[in-house]
Amino acid sequence: MNLPNQLTVLRVLIIPFMVVLYYLDPEKNVLNSWSIAIGVLFIVGAITDFLDGYLARKHELITVFGKFLDPLADKLLVMFALLMFLEMNWVPMWIVLVILTREFVVTGIRLIAVDSGKVIAASLLGKYKTATTMFSLILLLFHYQQVGMIVLYIATALTIISGFEYIIKNQHSFKDAS
Repeated sequence: MNLPNQLTVLRVLIIPFMVVLYYLDPEKNVLNSWSIAIGVLFIVGAITDFLDGYLARKHELITVFGKFLDPLADKLLVMFALLMFLEMNWVPMWIVLVILTREFVVTGIRLIAVDSGKVIAASLLGKYKTATTMFSLILLLFHYQQVGMIVLYIATALTIISGFEYIIKNQHSFKDAS
């Protein structure tokens, strides 16, 4: 297994530790060693997200395994944080639903395209969406709630716009599939 894929697997393996730390935290709404540990693990996950893609492209180490697991690992990492904040009543449900819906739609479009022998790469707007979402979640993990929520609203707007961008740019995939 190459290094980019190992970094992706590491990102997936971090998530259960974050879940355990969350449930062991006796005071979930207070910045303490538990929440700091979750935040540090999330940052490690976010860094591996950047590094695995960079290394795979730079050294031509792109694999089918990586194409499958990398976006899944990203979604799992972000969904853990969003669901944690939803349970803590820090994030409204509609934001979680918008982000989840966009991810399912984009994944569906990619699956339809793969069936036609095409690979849809992440758009620049999609990368901005991911970076902004990760940054907002890091701010929230370290209890910068007001700034974190402002950045999350921006990330949600980018989520909606990039979702429509995927649909418009790839509507031919729907026609090819029918």
